Amino acid sequence: MSRTLTDIGAEAAGCTRCRLAEGRTQVVFGVGNPDADVLFIGEAPGFHEDKQGEPFVGAAGQLLTKVLGDVLGLDRGDVYICNVLKCRPPGNRDPQEDEIESCTPWLVEQISSIQPRVIVTLGNFATKFVLQTQQGITRMRGRAYPWHGRTVIPTFHPAAILRGGGEKSRQFGELREDFELVRDTLAAMDPAPGSAPAPAWSPAPAPSPAPVQAPEPPPVRVPDADVAPVPEEQLELF
Repeated sequence: MSRTLTDIGAEAAGCTRCRLAEGRTQVVFGVGNPDADVLFIGEAPGFHEDKQGEPFVGAAGQLLTKVLGDVLGLDRGDVYICNVLKCRPPGNRDPQEDEIESCTPWLVEQISSIQPRVIVTLGNFATKFVLQTQQGITRMRGRAYPWHGRTVIPTFHPAAILRGGGEKSRQFGELREDFELVRDTLAAMDPAPGSAPAPAWSPAPAPSPAPVQAPEPPPVRVPDADVAPVPEEQLELF
């Protein structure tokens, strides 16, 4: 039987599976509604997240909260927000493969417990990891990808929006478009109560994803990613 998010988070708080445990202030497990329809997945905690123990609390988090309210009519307590990595890499460097492998079981259990209907991947890293693709976020965004009984919608990381000009940038407009796609995708789904759990997450590459809408060009075929696969015993957590 799947554990609750509280149980999973309590164990994760003492995690020492990789070197990141040595330099962290605290584990940044995740925050939000444990029964959320929408799960947001970012890359890793930053400076402010490491200090406060909550993901997306800096300027990027404020932008995420704003678009959540403006487009979806939701606040942070209505969704669930987490990262692939639960500890801050030194200097916000890119995650290393053994760190990703060590942290993957926590994300697997989070998805298993929450059973979200839509997963929004924020930025290149989370999108490549979840969809097992080498395509960048610019090509992947703007579409909804069927993924093991759920729907994945990639979009820009809010921090990239801020670096690229903020709310006046073209990317901000595209971010809003992606959130509108989240809204429309949820509206088109059947009611959640009583639905069966989605199938287990497999590390195998996803098939060529067919978009929920019919945008041009056709959906990008998802090739193998350069990411450590999830061991079979972890997949049983679903």
